[in-house]
Amino acid sequence: MNQNQWMLSESRAVKQLGFLSLLLGLVSIDMGAAIAATPAASNLPTTVQQASSIEAQPETVPPETVPLQEQSAIATPSVNAAASETEPMAQVTSVSQLSDVKPTDWAFQALQSLVERYGCIVGYPDKTYRGNRALTRYEFAAGLNACLDRVNELIAAGTADLVKKEDLVALQKLQEEFAAELATLRGRVGALEARAATLEKQQFSTTTKLSGEVIFSLASAYGAAPGFKDAQPVFNDRVRLNLKTSFTGKDLLITGLQAYNFGQGPSALLGGTGSLGGTLGYGDPVFGNASQVYLGYAPQFPETNPQNLSGGRGNNRVDIYKLLYIFPIANKVTAFIGTNAEVSDAFPAILPWSSEGQGAISRFATLPAAQRVSGGTSQTGLDSAAGVILSLSEAIDFRALYGVTSASLPGNAGFPGTPLGAGIFNGSYTAAAQLTIKPAKSLDIALNYAHSYHQINILGTGLAKSDIGSVLFNPTPVEIAARGRGLGALGAIANQGITLDTLGLTAAFRLSPQFSLAGSFSYIFSSLVDIDASTNFLSWQVGVQANDLFRKGNTAGIIFGQPLSRVSTSGRAFDPGDRTPYQVEGFFNFKLNDNISVTPGLFVIFNAEELSSSSTVYVPVIRTTFTF
Repeated sequence: MNQNQWMLSESRAVKQLGFLSLLLGLVSIDMGAAIAATPAASNLPTTVQQASSIEAQPETVPPETVPLQEQSAIATPSVNAAASETEPMAQVTSVSQLSDVKPTDWAFQALQSLVERYGCIVGYPDKTYRGNRALTRYEFAAGLNACLDRVNELIAAGTADLVKKEDLVALQKLQEEFAAELATLRGRVGALEARAATLEKQQFSTTTKLSGEVIFSLASAYGAAPGFKDAQPVFNDRVRLNLKTSFTGKDLLITGLQAYNFGQGPSALLGGTGSLGGTLGYGDPVFGNASQVYLGYAPQFPETNPQNLSGGRGNNRVDIYKLLYIFPIANKVTAFIGTNAEVSDAFPAILPWSSEGQGAISRFATLPAAQRVSGGTSQTGLDSAAGVILSLSEAIDFRALYGVTSASLPGNAGFPGTPLGAGIFNGSYTAAAQLTIKPAKSLDIALNYAHSYHQINILGTGLAKSDIGSVLFNPTPVEIAARGRGLGALGAIANQGITLDTLGLTAAFRLSPQFSLAGSFSYIFSSLVDIDASTNFLSWQVGVQANDLFRKGNTAGIIFGQPLSRVSTSGRAFDPGDRTPYQVEGFFNFKLNDNISVTPGLFVIFNAEELSSSSTVYVPVIRTTFTF
């Protein structure tokens, strides 16, 4: 075998050991640590809320894998090496005895000559060569490997005559001196390549990020209305998978899948397998689900689609609950549009306990009524919506949207066929806006306004029994005949168009990094379209949250307030309630680790559904949340 052939075979033996660990410069490879970390995930725009809201300005970094060289540290001379320059040491006769390779060593000079002649090392990423400092033996081996690759390329290309004989001799000698280091590099880089190939095969997508949340809920309710019984302890679940896709690095497509086993009712119209509020006798007469006795993470319409009153939901059937596309249209202006969206996707949450999986446990406490109006937080993506986000400054954010509840239906059959209407412009809709300001570093304030029209007599918040048949009146026989649809007075009351104007104010003040004081106020003006009848509704809450309680990541909160209830009527409207309801709630979110938390909690309702005859209602809950 001639010398050229020998060099070719040897270089093939260490193929790809060069610039994998030496890209545009020498790379330090620490023998005491792993050579590579898991490649970074794609950089995608994230949402304002924890698992689902819209980012005001999506990140502009395009999805890409962090280069390997950025995961490694550039080597500097070791402490021992630096000390050896000032301390006496015995004379050595071989480079293999050196812990470092110094500029004065023959090996260093030989490699430097090869580098200059064949251009096998360009320099460090900072555009420096650093040819006058000592190298660790593994740095040196990486550089030597790069030169072996370069010479191999010349030989393979049939330009072996460009390689001098004395350089081949020098390379052979250097290979012998650094055989152990080259072998180590070969093993480590081989393992790195295998791991990179495995990750490439196993990665979900180069453009899509998958996240998920699973909630296990153990709950019960006590304090039934007269003629009803307390609820048995129930074990429910809710599973959500969110796919967040960026096509340009500046946009975001959110596809959310959901399954749950919550029930609804029972109700006079639709029946149902049962909910906590319905079982205790505090549910609405149509769905049996809208109630002050309601969990914050339970869907507003768990078994029935309110668009056409069809059943089949729930029982852990998988459905799309979110389909939303977000994209920038100008500097500081972002637009969004989707067929399955919620108000909470667009409007930032100010209350510190607003998370359905980690925060408060009741529907009343989780979000203010001003954000829940018109099915805006159905948790099933009831609305189709479009809107804009204006990031005016770091302290001022304005967002507005237009949402409709039956955009996918081409024909309006009225109540009860299509109770919410049909199409984009012939049915129930809401036009809502939120101005979020930050006058101080520790203070956040949100102002909400929404104007809504509903084809039937509902508020669409899910917060109280009065949510359905919101403006009560005594229908005449003529009105029953015209509007009852075979359901008598119930049908005549429900089958009325209604307009809503909703005002909201929410504020949160951080007393310290550990404690926050927050509250909200919501007021709804509602009037029937064809009947002289109006009713106003009020809801408010105040509370305090403690962070990192007993352990980093833990949170606890106490909230007190008035659930949504009627406060005034006019015209033919009347209020059957005789007491103001109040609710107090406490929860403790214990963080077992970064992905699992357990939240025991209790909320108590006094004068439930505005009735003095109501028993005090107790709802104990243990919620376990898994995130990934």
